[in-house]
Amino acid sequence: MSKFNILISGSGIAGGVFASWLLRAYPKANITIVERAPSLRLTGASVDIRSTAVDVIKWMDAEQKIRNHTTKEEGIQFVKANGKAIATFGATGRTDIQSITSEFEIFRGELAKIFIDPVIKRVKFIFDESIDSFDQRGDEVVVTFAKSKEVKTYDLLVAADGLGSNIRGMMLNSRPREQIYDEGIHIAYFTIKRDLLQGCRLAKWYNATGGRCIFLRPDPNPAGRTRGHLMNITTRKDIQTKERLNEAISEGNESYMQLMEEMFHDAGWLAPEVLRGMRESDDFYCSLFAQVRSPKIYDGRVVLLGDAGYATSGFGTSLAIMGGYVLAGELLNHPGDVKTALRRYEELMLPFVKYSQSTFPAMQLLNPQTQWGIRIRNTILGFVTKTKLDQLAMTVSSALGFSEKKFPMPDYQWPAKSEY
Repeated sequence: MSKFNILISGSGIAGGVFASWLLRAYPKANITIVERAPSLRLTGASVDIRSTAVDVIKWMDAEQKIRNHTTKEEGIQFVKANGKAIATFGATGRTDIQSITSEFEIFRGELAKIFIDPVIKRVKFIFDESIDSFDQRGDEVVVTFAKSKEVKTYDLLVAADGLGSNIRGMMLNSRPREQIYDEGIHIAYFTIKRDLLQGCRLAKWYNATGGRCIFLRPDPNPAGRTRGHLMNITTRKDIQTKERLNEAISEGNESYMQLMEEMFHDAGWLAPEVLRGMRESDDFYCSLFAQVRSPKIYDGRVVLLGDAGYATSGFGTSLAIMGGYVLAGELLNHPGDVKTALRRYEELMLPFVKYSQSTFPAMQLLNPQTQWGIRIRNTILGFVTKTKLDQLAMTVSSALGFSEKKFPMPDYQWPAKSEY
């Protein structure tokens, strides 16, 4: 088992956490990470860390480094078309009870780098490549790579290849999209090469009719940058708009940018500046903001990790961190018995994932379709913040001992760092 030979598909957050803990459990393990991109993907929008994932980053001695690289966002402010504030929700300054803005708001690429850097010289990378197919033969997984057509054998295949995981589709003998639960949210992400927030550390949230939202977040880059998001929130009945958005995603970035220009040209507020910034950006990407509801997260010696197995809106990064820790922990607890380790991983993760994957239409309520709906929402948000009901709720919850739902983490007996 010390010579464990593992292939991880995907070099993101989940894969990095898993590799780090697996090498602590089995210092002599051979880990290969295959990545579709030509290099490590160190870009991406802001993500956050909550619940038991906060404990995991502390156990990794990564908390301070993560804090040093946060976006320094201080909260979120809902604004009108003239820029006037409607309501402001600040960060709590706590890790046990967090608001919309987490204590650990950090860009995806920065976080992925923090996790992979400590083990980067101990793993093998295959870039610009992906998995074409796999075949399970007893205690082995025989993998065929897509471009090189090389065939290699591993003890374990870990699918950390994201929301549209092809490995998940192959494992379940279905199309990857069949496990995706559409929440009616499409988002374009990009970095604007100007500080449209003018030094403000509050993110700004603006709504126009038709479920259109312009969301701007601060970027600490001293050159002056803003992280732009164009969000389209659709209802279940608005099939036509969903189809247009999905088709544009499938056609690529240019098609999606053209659709955003069509949909947001008359949105108001900073729409012209944001659309111009979108065109000038170097890192544009777009995706469906959705959940993955897989009936199982392992089969034989193939296992799903992070978004590939349980993407969860607003909580996916935290689940990926927890999942990487638990998967490595169960392999530690069951040396030589991969089947039992993966079964335990699924038994621990799936109930918590199902609890976390709410069907409550929060984004639809926050992003009304009509002007009347936006006015009602603004009135409610304004009342809550002016009367400080949000702060009162936080204070009462803390006094009563309530905190964010915690994962029932087993007590893994990791080897001391000095032992490897």
